[in-house]
Amino acid sequence: MSNTHASDQKQRFLFPDTDVRGELVRLDRSLASILGAHDYPMAVQGLVGEAVAAVALLAGTLKFRGRLSLQAQGGGPVSLLLAECTHDGQLRALARHDHRADEQVAMGDLLGNGTMVITISPEGGRQYQGIVPLEGDTLARCLEAYFRQSEQLPTRLWLAAGNGRAAGMLLQRLPDRAADAEHNAERWQHLETLADTLRMEELLDLDTETVLRRLFHETPPRLPDPQAMRFGCTCSRERTRNALLSLGVDEIRQLLEEDGEATLTCDFCLSRQHFDAVDLAELAREAGGG
Repeated sequence: MSNTHASDQKQRFLFPDTDVRGELVRLDRSLASILGAHDYPMAVQGLVGEAVAAVALLAGTLKFRGRLSLQAQGGGPVSLLLAECTHDGQLRALARHDHRADEQVAMGDLLGNGTMVITISPEGGRQYQGIVPLEGDTLARCLEAYFRQSEQLPTRLWLAAGNGRAAGMLLQRLPDRAADAEHNAERWQHLETLADTLRMEELLDLDTETVLRRLFHETPPRLPDPQAMRFGCTCSRERTRNALLSLGVDEIRQLLEEDGEATLTCDFCLSRQHFDAVDLAELAREAGGG
């Protein structure tokens, strides 16, 4: 039997005889690893937590090996928000902010006017991007607008973050089977109304089984095995080496002549990769085709 009380898990739930599905995610240790690498103000921690919960939910739509990322850029105190989730549950995220984020800023004002981009990147396949303006007062409302515009599937999200934890729930109406369209419309409206009674503190504090029982006790959903979620950064020495190579031979030679070394830091996990003079000389030869 699945352990629905565990954190750092995503639980899919399915309603029999309908084309409505849901996802519920709870994050603890994985979010602590993401936040622990940075000294974010409390408001930014909450925004990052919601973004990580969101990409974990959205990645449930992936039918292939790959990655889904959310990137938001605006004119508010948080100039960049980036969160990613892979098909196998690896999460990472970062935010860039200025001093205004230290003040008591409402979640909807942290990003300000701007755009949000959802990128789906299959391994070895073609990328897909959907872009929507940051017009909602919460991250959840902005993402619902993305689904209305890009996916054209009725989708609702509830996100919560605080005290080093994050949680989220997604409810989505899938394309109707012709004979069941009216039934699905009624069931969707009923389930959406029930889900709207969920309080954010319940989403954050209660275990998955309790949340679903409280909301949908009349028509209990079916629960497949949950998926484990974890922090995972894709940075490596090889990727950093390729980034240096992409600078070109002139830039690498300039680094060698002026500094004699180079140290690159991953924006997500803050791990450092050091390249000494011998490393840079070898990179310069390779970049120059020598």
